Amino acid sequence: MSSIKRKPDNNTSGLKFTFRSFRYRNYRLFFGGQGISLVGTWIQNIAMSWLVYDLTNSAFLLGIVGFAGQIPTFFLTPFAGVLADRLNRRRILLVTQTLSMTQAFILAILVLTGNVTVWHIIPLSFFLGLINSFDMPTRQSFVVDIVDKKEDLGNAIALNSSMFNGARLVGPSIAGILIATVGEGICFLLNGLSYIAVIIALLAMSIEQKEKVGGRELLLNELKEGFAYAFGYKPIRYIIFIIGLVSLVGMPYTVLMPVFAKEILNGGAHTLGFLMGASGTGALIGAVYLASRKELHGLGRNMTIAVGVFGVGLVLFSLSKSFWPSMFLMLITGFGMITQMASCNTMLQIIVDDEKRGRVMSFYTMAFMGMAPVGSLLAGSLAHIIGTPETVLASGIFCIIGSIAFAGKLPLYKGLTGTVNKGKV
Repeated sequence: MSSIKRKPDNNTSGLKFTFRSFRYRNYRLFFGGQGISLVGTWIQNIAMSWLVYDLTNSAFLLGIVGFAGQIPTFFLTPFAGVLADRLNRRRILLVTQTLSMTQAFILAILVLTGNVTVWHIIPLSFFLGLINSFDMPTRQSFVVDIVDKKEDLGNAIALNSSMFNGARLVGPSIAGILIATVGEGICFLLNGLSYIAVIIALLAMSIEQKEKVGGRELLLNELKEGFAYAFGYKPIRYIIFIIGLVSLVGMPYTVLMPVFAKEILNGGAHTLGFLMGASGTGALIGAVYLASRKELHGLGRNMTIAVGVFGVGLVLFSLSKSFWPSMFLMLITGFGMITQMASCNTMLQIIVDDEKRGRVMSFYTMAFMGMAPVGSLLAGSLAHIIGTPETVLASGIFCIIGSIAFAGKLPLYKGLTGTVNKGKV
């Protein structure tokens, strides 16, 4: 029997393959700086939700704060996408990160001086939402600027997801401890300081990118062109639809987590931190799984199955009354959520034309973040009327229905990820 020798330089196994995007210096800088900043962001997210619930004891006002922080995304991200296609993305990110740092420091001052009220938090959340409207689609498109080879995009996106969810694992746990020991003000202060890391990383990058020029009419024309392209092409349209559905009915469960931690599980801020940390652990596992994939085929199936897993996790979590089962179900929910989001992101990045990337990713961001405020408002209102567990139960059921509906669209994605697919989805 003859032996077949394999060339060792194809580099398709092991940790080196899983982390292959780290060979790009700009990506390493982005990963390190953004990773530190995201830990601070998650510390602030947990501290914010706990502070609002502690001040108001109202699930409805939790929904209002979530709505205020996310609604700008729905209206502004399409315009931000045009700017991301026309302007230097690194410069946009430097501006947005600096403004986000300012917002965190203002919150810290208000809390540490004892002057904070929910009526301060709502407009500050809205201000951060305005910033994120420009930051998120630009960051989504920026990956192309820091990863040279298109075949590494899927890996870079998966590693970004692992970074996000590693921070989601660490941040809430730190937040729970800090809230219980030194209070929410220190959480906001640490988040403000964490932005220094990503600002330094952006300044240290070496990226050549020409700025495009154009008037207002050109901007509007480009917006119309991007809309027609994204929603006229069925594979892109249905990805945006499924992302929007999950963000509308599924993702708002995070707004209600303080209620579960305090009222259902009879815990405190540390309980909230552990629950969100468990969700982050599941999401991190999902992201590492995607990063280690050797081929791109199966993304369509991943999108479909992951939405179903996310929905089932929400349904079972809504029925749980004990801490450890709730922790496990949060892990399952996190795994399903990030696997779906990262798979959709990767599919879009692969099939979209480069010159329309910023606009398409702005519609992705609009669906992902723009529908969430409506969902947060609905979830907060519905929880006030029928109860928090019942609201999350309904959310999970709708996600399962969405998964079944999207499964019927899988034939559209055959062969779209290139020859490596071999016709599989």
